Amino acid sequence: MSEQKPLSPWNYKPWWCQPWSIMLTGVTMISGSWLLFKAIWLTILISIPVLTWMGFFLLIWPQLVIRSGILDSYHSSDGR
Repeated sequence: MSEQKPLSPWNYKPWWCQPWSIMLTGVTMISGSWLLFKAIWLTILISIPVLTWMGFFLLIWPQLVIRSGILDSYHSSDGR
């Protein structure tokens, strides 16, 4: 009996949409806003949508894809 690896939605995304690139982009935007403007209120204002975007794509989206079962159809059609 072969042991199947858990399906990961990240296997089906391009390099620029991987967890490391999302984290790097978000951290760069937040720290860049601080380094450029040196205004905490502006950095917080920029951080809110960026952290929301990061939270959605790193925490919520993968769980939604796994629960939807769409990976099962990809898994069975590509022979993995």
